[in-house]
This record gives sequence, structure tokens and C-alpha cells, in this order.
Amino acid sequence: MSVAGAGPPLPGAVKDEQSITADWVVLQEPIEGVRLIEVRNVLRDTGLVTEILRSDWFDSPPEVDQIFQLTLEPGALTAWHVHMHTTDRLFVSTGQAKIVLYDGRPGSPTRGRINEFRLGERRPGLLVVPAGVWHGVKNLGSAPGTVVNIVDFAYRYEDPDHWRLPPDSPEIPYSW
Repeated sequence: MSVAGAGPPLPGAVKDEQSITADWVVLQEPIEGVRLIEVRNVLRDTGLVTEILRSDWFDSPPEVDQIFQLTLEPGALTAWHVHMHTTDRLFVSTGQAKIVLYDGRPGSPTRGRINEFRLGERRPGLLVVPAGVWHGVKNLGSAPGTVVNIVDFAYRYEDPDHWRLPPDSPEIPYSW
């Protein structure tokens, strides 16, 4: 039974705004240069295959100088950090994670914008994070989770391209 023209079901109730399309695309204004490449698991008799990165996903072959993985304990958070020269390509290979981006780049048309992504085994995707975009990763699961990072410039031990802020930094308008 429909109650046409009725107000809120109870005083103070707030109706949800649309947050996703019928094709399950999350509605958010993307940060300039950020790209999510959603991939599909290929089911096999023995398990599944998940592609992490293919050169034909890009206009020109992506530069890869290092691949490493980060394992986060349940509920663990690594935030905030940024690289001034390095592009991160993040892929959550085990578990479920929330990855939050903040565009702090001077002169960027999307400066000040926040993007949130929930990625993992259930919804795999490669998230391209350009240099200058702050980001953090939180393990949403009850078991350790793993994030693979495919970067264009390897970590320089003598001069790291890595800057940090605490998770509750007033410089970034986001609450974990």
C-alpha cells in the first residue's frame, strides 16, 4: 500500500538522497585525475581469477617501478598520506577496505573535494590516485586485509616521496 503525498513517517525522519545508480555506480563528483577501474572476478572450477592491472585499461602503458603490498589488521587505519611525484594504483586483494581521497592540490579544479571508495574481494577495482591527492585506507573487515600498490616511482629510502598527517587532522575535512 502506498501513502501518496504523505510527509515523513515520523517527525524528524529524513529521506535518503540518491547515492547510487541502477547500474550500481556510486554517485560522487570525482577528484581530477582519480580513476576507478572496476574489475570482475572470473569464476573457475578451482576458484576465481581477478585481474589487477592491464596496460589496455590506460591510454598509454602505465609506468610501473615497484609493486608492494600492505596488510592491515582488522579496523586498522593508515591516514593521511600524500606523494608529490608518485602515482599510487591501489587494489584491495583480500578483505574489504574503505579508501578515502582528499584533493589538496593547489590550482586543481577539484581542490577540497573528498571521494570515498569501498573496495575488496566482493567489489574489486584498481583505484588510481594521482600525485598530490591525500589518501587513507581503513580495513573494514574482522580479519587482516591486503592492499596491493603498483607505483610509477619506487620508494626512495634516502629521500621518501611520502608526507603524513594524522587521521584527525583539521587540514582535511573528513572524520574516520
